[in-house]
Amino acid sequence: MMVLTARTNLAAQGLTSGFGFLERTTGWRISFSLIEYSTSSTYARAILVGLLNSLFLGVLSLPLATLIGISIGVMRTSGNGMAELLGTIYVEIFRNVPIILQLFFWYALLLALPSPRNADPILGSIALTGRGIYIPGLNVSGASVLVAVLILLAGAALHLRGRKTRWARADRGQIRREQRFLWAVASLFTVMCFWLGRLPGTPLLSLPEARGLNFDGGISISPELMACVIAISVYGGAYIAEIIRSGFNAVPKGMSEAGRALGLSGFQVFARIRLPLAIRIVMPTMINQFVWLFKATTIGIAISFTDFFMVISTSINQSGQTLELIGILMAGFLAINYSLAWVLNRVNDAIALRGTQLRM
Repeated sequence: MMVLTARTNLAAQGLTSGFGFLERTTGWRISFSLIEYSTSSTYARAILVGLLNSLFLGVLSLPLATLIGISIGVMRTSGNGMAELLGTIYVEIFRNVPIILQLFFWYALLLALPSPRNADPILGSIALTGRGIYIPGLNVSGASVLVAVLILLAGAALHLRGRKTRWARADRGQIRREQRFLWAVASLFTVMCFWLGRLPGTPLLSLPEARGLNFDGGISISPELMACVIAISVYGGAYIAEIIRSGFNAVPKGMSEAGRALGLSGFQVFARIRLPLAIRIVMPTMINQFVWLFKATTIGIAISFTDFFMVISTSINQSGQTLELIGILMAGFLAINYSLAWVLNRVNDAIALRGTQLRM
């Protein structure tokens, strides 16, 4: 009954249900796109641009939030009074301020940077301007970057599989030799991908250079993208820090004492005993946090970053196909977050502790 009523109301407004509108041209611009896009592109391509932009934002933000969270978590459990105080201040500030307010703060800060004409490049190759941040980049095709990423992911998968099977029974020297060989081969193929995929007639490395009223060359990061990356990373890092801290506190003290009794240094006890055990303990909670953080990429609409959510919202306003576009949005986030959780659950299965391994 609800479906029939909706179709009747749409027909009364001159709208037809279905996904035929995806082949129509949009007629509007998108300020940031990883693939070619113009005003004559279709709604389907515009949605793909938004989806890739959200994935790109997640790929940048989640690892950075993890790095910040681990660093702050270590500070919070270091036993050093000053480090613990700084870690506590960080967590209490960035965890208790809404992420949308932090986004506006970082965006305003980035827009207040000097104009390109007045900006002095850092180390001659990094320029911080109000129009964006310019950094060195590679003149390579997108396909070569994708292949290089797949090679590195394959190397990581082989590494995890080797630790669970072949290297579980091998001696330490053999493990090191095979691991070095694996990553040397992966690095070699990655460099070959970049070299073969470089754009004709251009150097492999492109540096930003001041020309006229702007910079040319290198990679330009828009203030909108940069503000989203900083806000999500800083905010998510505060939550991940507390998760990591709980993991360190859950590692029995007897483990560290046993390591010291075997002659390990303080850093070796941390790197080989406390950190691996803490990550294994908190991995299920971290998976939930990563899924939550990726959903936070929708905040980009507040500062006009053209992510998946904003493209769908604009498409709804322009086409009137509300139900179909909301369905695409929900299906997209469901697929992304389910895939993310599935992959991380497989990693968790590979590194999970069995039985009484935590008991001393």
